[in-house]
Amino acid sequence: MAEITISKTVRVPLLGGTDAGYHMPYPYDPSKPTLILVNAFVTSVELYARQYKNKQLTDAMNLLAIELLGHGNTRTVSPSWTYWHTAEMNLQVMEALGIKKAFVLGTSQGGWITARMALLAPEKIEGIIPLGTSMDYESERTVKLGCWDCIRDVTPTIDAFTTTENTPDFEAPTAFCDFLVDIGLGKDVDPAVREHWRKIIKSNYRGNDGRLRARMAAINLRDRDGLHARLFDITCPVLWLHGTNDVVYSIANAQEEIKLFKNSKSAELVIVKDGTHFLSADKPEAVDNALISFVGKWANKHI
Repeated sequence: MAEITISKTVRVPLLGGTDAGYHMPYPYDPSKPTLILVNAFVTSVELYARQYKNKQLTDAMNLLAIELLGHGNTRTVSPSWTYWHTAEMNLQVMEALGIKKAFVLGTSQGGWITARMALLAPEKIEGIIPLGTSMDYESERTVKLGCWDCIRDVTPTIDAFTTTENTPDFEAPTAFCDFLVDIGLGKDVDPAVREHWRKIIKSNYRGNDGRLRARMAAINLRDRDGLHARLFDITCPVLWLHGTNDVVYSIANAQEEIKLFKNSKSAELVIVKDGTHFLSADKPEAVDNALISFVGKWANKHI
C-alpha cells in the first residue's frame, strides 16, 4: 500500500483549545474554489488519498481534509464533545487558514457534519456533498428502511471501552478495525487494504487517550441528534451520492431524506452502481467527476 497520509495541525479556540488535524495536498490558491473533506468514523485524512492524487480534481479546486474531534491528529482539552462542536471547529479551521467560503463533502458521519456547517454558517458554505449518510438520529425509522442498527452494533464497543481504570496498553482491537473495513469497503476488500486500515486505526487509537477518544467518537455516533426539522433551513445546493452496495445507510432512506432539503437551491440524489459505504475510496472516478461538475456549476453562485 501507498504511504499513509499524515495530517498537520492548526490551533483553534474551540472548547478551550483544540489542535485540529488537517491535510492540504497543495498550497491554498484563493483563485480556486475550496472543497473541505470530512472523514468517516475512526478513519482519518487518509480516507481521501485517491482524491489528492487526481490532478484534474486538484487543478479545479483546493482540497482541505479536516479530521473530526476524536479522529486522526485532532486533539482537544475537553473530554466531551458533539458533532456540533466538530462543525464549529471546521469553520474555525477555515478562518485560521484564511478560507472565506467552501464546499463541504463528508462520508457517513462526515455527511451530517456538512449539514451542520451549512446550518451554523450559511454565508460560508457554497454547497454540501453528503456521501453514504443519513440526516436522522439512529432511529427505528431508518432501521425499517434497511439501514444498520447502530444501537445494537455500536453499544458493545462503547461498553467495552468504558472503564474508570487507566489503560496504557490499550490498542484498538483487530475485530473493531475489521468491522469498520467490512462495513466501509466490503468484506471482500483486498487484504492489503484491510491491513492498511488496521494499521491506521490501531496506531491512532492506543493508550488511555486513544481509548477515551474512540469511546467518545462511538458515543457521538450512536447518540447524536437528528437533523430532519433543520434541513429546511439549508439553502445551499446539495449533491447526495450513495452507493448501491452501502450496508450502513440505505438508498431508501436517502430517497426520503433528500426531499427534506425543501429550501435548497438544488437538491439531487445520485446513485452510484456497486458503490460501498466509503464511496470516495471505492468509486473515486464517479465521485471526482461529480465533484468537478457540481463545484464548477455552483462556485460563487450561492453566496
